Amino acid sequence: MTIREPEVVELSTAQGPMRTLVFRPTGEGQHPGIVLYSEIFQITAPIHRTAAFIAGHGFIVAVPEVYHEFLPSGTVLAYDQPGADKGNELKYSKELASYDDDARAAVKFLKKHSAGNGRVGALGICLGGHLAFRAAMRAEVEATACFYATDIHNGTLGLGKADDTLSRIPEIQGELMMIWGRQDPHIPGEGRAKIYAALTAAKTNFTWHEFNGAHAFLRDEGLRYDAQLSHLTMGMTVALFQRKLG
Repeated sequence: MTIREPEVVELSTAQGPMRTLVFRPTGEGQHPGIVLYSEIFQITAPIHRTAAFIAGHGFIVAVPEVYHEFLPSGTVLAYDQPGADKGNELKYSKELASYDDDARAAVKFLKKHSAGNGRVGALGICLGGHLAFRAAMRAEVEATACFYATDIHNGTLGLGKADDTLSRIPEIQGELMMIWGRQDPHIPGEGRAKIYAALTAAKTNFTWHEFNGAHAFLRDEGLRYDAQLSHLTMGMTVALFQRKLG
């Protein structure tokens, strides 16, 4: 289906307003909501296209700026070394509680959206994969897809590099889909195994998918992009959301 021009909204958080782009279908009807968390570079052109793709399958997609309390509204970091350095610096400067409060604000917005059906899922990529994983700990989030989520296995998200993500896995009530690239140096095999074991021990409702792909295989810019793998995994993601959220 066709979609509207993205709407810019500012959601209230504990650390001030969070600029958020909202993508949704044209026409009437009630649609499920998806919180889409970006990589460390914020709302880049590939993230914009990912949001449009999901919205075009019948979802209201809210894409928050993950570093809203540090960077001017509308800031997009470049896909280069300075951009990566800044994104990683901010990833470890932001308090863990602030990440979680951002999730609260985004989920609340989608739950109450006038064109929503009251059901919410989450999707995240890289840093965003970890943020979506934590959003899944909220009871309102019924389905979550995480693409090569960083920092879960070593517990280093946020200020102080000491998150509690693994220990809070039992709080996840919805269905979880974990997608990984085997050639991703950021989450090595032993790290993936640690996450798998924790999910299994908690009896989480999850599926686990490992592919021969590099980190950022979903990003349609740069040499690591894998078009076939992107097509396959995005199809899996849409299928999960359609099945769980209606």
